[in-house]
Parts: sequence; C-alpha cells; structure tokens
Amino acid sequence: MSDQPTKKQLQLKMDDEVALGAYSNFQVVGSNETEFVLDFAYVPPQSQVGKVRARLILSPKHAKSLLGLLQQRVGDYESRFGTIPIPSGTFAKGGPGGQLPN
Repeated sequence: MSDQPTKKQLQLKMDDEVALGAYSNFQVVGSNETEFVLDFAYVPPQSQVGKVRARLILSPKHAKSLLGLLQQRVGDYESRFGTIPIPSGTFAKGGPGGQLPN
C-alpha cells in the first residue's frame, strides 16, 4: 500500500456548440487590479466592423498561467513546424470596446 495520495483526473464536459469553436482574427485584452478581460472577435477582410465572438474574464493568476501555457505551446509548435511570422501592426492597444485597427 502506498502512502502517496491518489491523483484525481479532471474531466471537462463541452456542449456541442462550444465544441465547434469560433474563429478569431482580432483580440483585445483589458485589465484592472482584479481581472483580465479577453475579447475574441472576427473582422472580415476589408471591413472596419467586427463582432466579438467570445469574452473570457480571468483572474490575474489565471491570466499569467494562460500566458505560460501559450508560450509553451507556441514554442512546441515552432520547434516542430518553424517560426511563426508576426505581421507588423498585429498588436492592438485598447481594452474591452477598443478601437479596430485602421
């Protein structure tokens, strides 16, 4: 018999609509002392009007954890497939309700 506690496996359930996902080509991140707000939007080509498809609200600890996870996954991807180029002007400023790029 082992003295180590047994690990419980987390199970996540997902509705069919959520499982389909939502494409996003524009993101806005805002923050205050207690939370980070991530808006994921789609802006059609040649348009100045986009639609927010999802909004996530995270605590600062969860936002930092997400940052680390994304850095790890992007590093894994680039190790396998090569460097991901970032177009100029990719990083937009603003918070929730921020301005779309010109």
